[in-house]
Amino acid sequence: MSSVTHQADPAQRARLRWRSRRGLLENDLIVTRFLDAHELSLTDEEVDAFTRLMDLADNDLLNLLLARSEPEGEVDLPHVRALLERLRQA
Repeated sequence: MSSVTHQADPAQRARLRWRSRRGLLENDLIVTRFLDAHELSLTDEEVDAFTRLMDLADNDLLNLLLARSEPEGEVDLPHVRALLERLRQA
């Protein structure tokens, strides 16, 4: 793993923004609003959590964002749950 932090690498920040583009408008609106407000302050751990959430299918992500479901399996991690709470408040 690179020792360069997410915030120190503009290419990594651009990739994060690109990955946030979703097929469902609702997801896109929530995630974009969150990134607009918090992208520059995200820690590397939060970027990892965000990336894990972006790996989910759109409907699964929307259910998490709207608190219709809770993280399970590979995304059921403390730092993912913490970021999800922030996303839900966005």
